[in-house]
Amino acid sequence: MAEGEDKSEKTEQPTERKLKKARDEGDVPKSQEISGWFTLAAGLAVIAFMAPGFTRELARAMSPFLERPHQIGLDAGAALGLVIQSLTTLALIMGLAYALMMAAAAAGNLVQHGLLWTPKKIAPKLNKLNPVEGVKRMFGPQGWVNFLKGIGKMALVGAAIFLVLWPRRDDLASFPMLMPARVLSEVHGAAVLLLIAALVAYAAIAALDWMFQRHQFIQRNKMSRKELRDEFKETEGDPLVRAKLRQIRQERAQKRMMSRVPEAAVVITNPTHYAIALEYEQGRTPAPICIAKGVDAVALRIRERAQEHDIPIVEDPPLARALYATTDLDDPIDPEHYAAVAKVIGYVMSLAERKRR
Repeated sequence: MAEGEDKSEKTEQPTERKLKKARDEGDVPKSQEISGWFTLAAGLAVIAFMAPGFTRELARAMSPFLERPHQIGLDAGAALGLVIQSLTTLALIMGLAYALMMAAAAAGNLVQHGLLWTPKKIAPKLNKLNPVEGVKRMFGPQGWVNFLKGIGKMALVGAAIFLVLWPRRDDLASFPMLMPARVLSEVHGAAVLLLIAALVAYAAIAALDWMFQRHQFIQRNKMSRKELRDEFKETEGDPLVRAKLRQIRQERAQKRMMSRVPEAAVVITNPTHYAIALEYEQGRTPAPICIAKGVDAVALRIRERAQEHDIPIVEDPPLARALYATTDLDDPIDPEHYAAVAKVIGYVMSLAERKRR
């Protein structure tokens, strides 16, 4: 925050440039609950679709210890090989499930802000090792928000689980009387239902948390009026500089316009306030073309330029005003003015013919 500014001065919504700068620095709206939801969804997929296969593979790996313990060789090599085989199978099963949940957690971050690499964000910060700052974060506003959010999560997910388990309380009480295989099947079905209920409840939590984090992100990046002015100067340039550049462009355009006045067939004036220079050559231009126009001082310069090069000047105030209002530079005049301009050009041509004679 700039010196002399406090939080109350930051009342303006952040610009796109400000938000892009925040993203480049690693500051993006991020909800841990969305990553948690994706991880929970991956856990549901593992239990619903992969758990039966994992159970069979795990049972096959452990069967020598449970069914044929007397056949296990007592020499160190045979026992070690069997242990390694069993641990390898267990590691593959657990590793696959863990990798799936890690990929889901990464996907939960990607859907929020895309791929983001910011070395500044992962650089070590000594203030994070300060216990005083840690206590402030723990008992500050954000800490209380996280605490209340945790209570809300437990209450909502707990309510969803209760709504799933309570109607099945009689089935759960009969588990001790079922065969082990049936118990496993029932437990698997109950676990899937529990995870589905938790996933639905967690979706509401993740959506609310995302909206809260987005709101906090916008509040965190709000700008003061001074920051808006400074950014405008950086992106659009200083107003004085832009005005100077605009003046230079206008002067250059006027110079180009004045350089074409000698090409005009006639200059029609007001006589003092307007001046319109028209180019026309029979057989080459289908209609008279406005090559210069101006009012007051510019009109005076057009007349002076025309006099320097012996361009005919005709005073016709109504026609001068009409041509100035309806004709742009380098454009032909409107058809409604053809007759009036034709009379002027005809008059000029007749004068030129007399002069030649």
